[in-house]
Amino acid sequence: MRLIDCEEAASTAFLAAWQALAEQASEPNPFFESWFALGSLDHFSEDSAPELFAHYSDGQLIGLLPLARKPRYYGYPVPHIAGWLHSNAFCGSPLAARGFERAFWRSLLAHLDQEAGRALFLHLPQLPADGPLNAALDAVLAESGRRAVTVDAGERAMLSPPDDYPHAQAYLDAAMSTKKRKELRRQRKRLSELGTLTVERLEGSVGIDTWIAEFLALEAEGWKGEAGSALASAQSTRSFFTATLTSAAQAHKLERLALRLDGKPVAMLANFITMPGVFSFKTTFDEAYSRFSPGLLLQIENLDLVERPGFEWADSCAVEGHTMIERIWREKRRIISRNIAIGGSLRRTAFRALMAYETRGQSPE
Repeated sequence: MRLIDCEEAASTAFLAAWQALAEQASEPNPFFESWFALGSLDHFSEDSAPELFAHYSDGQLIGLLPLARKPRYYGYPVPHIAGWLHSNAFCGSPLAARGFERAFWRSLLAHLDQEAGRALFLHLPQLPADGPLNAALDAVLAESGRRAVTVDAGERAMLSPPDDYPHAQAYLDAAMSTKKRKELRRQRKRLSELGTLTVERLEGSVGIDTWIAEFLALEAEGWKGEAGSALASAQSTRSFFTATLTSAAQAHKLERLALRLDGKPVAMLANFITMPGVFSFKTTFDEAYSRFSPGLLLQIENLDLVERPGFEWADSCAVEGHTMIERIWREKRRIISRNIAIGGSLRRTAFRALMAYETRGQSPE
């Protein structure tokens, strides 16, 4: 096991090992792949100075998780170590090679027991509850008797069609009522009467700079721009988005969709392709055309994912209860955050007291 700083992480040798790990990971997570994580570290790591925990077996990188030492926990002065995410990263599961999931967790926890410093526990945010990494973690916790608490849980829309809905149209027919599908067809017809309506689906890097600029401008024109929360509202998020989509395209992990009216985008969507999973990273639409539901019309085009070879599921990356995506993606992905005891007996006693207070008497796992 090793801790890798940002400089070494960007080295040619480590990048090659990192890419190989991502290709054999038991649970895909684009937010911890090199093309996403390095851009994140460049733009959002000033306060937390994260490092990459890297676990090796016979000289091969078989597990990786960005970690940061945090002096505060949800506003309270409680030092801890956390899996490192930011507000534009939506999954916290480590990259671990198939068959090495338990070995990775054992290695990580053993390291933190020895190198806890001032940290009172390990915080793991945004873990898919039903994935192989969380199942492996449960097994390792059970075999060691180590205490853990789930401190947050929720669900977000997921596209995971049953076997009897192998085609996009079959899934749509099951997800939406006949009346709603008829209304969407009417909206699409009315929109097409305003000009030439086209659907654009792009991979690779051709035209990426123009596409990014269009996306940023379109999002900034809407309510997010008015609220100051658009990606273009801050230089850090603008630069991050530009660098990340450019790197994803170069890594052949990006799919771009756009609904265009006379060439002008009225809805746009960026998917990260990490088969067998897909992550719907960012979407936006022109609010001047909201009466035609352009964002929903584009999501109907996005249902073509279900017919793609190797596809099993897509994560919406949306907040729970999102009114648009939950009208069309009917499955749910359960996401949890967990706190785990580390260190010696005194530290673990403190952890038990802290978690009893936080969970208001709920039983630890």
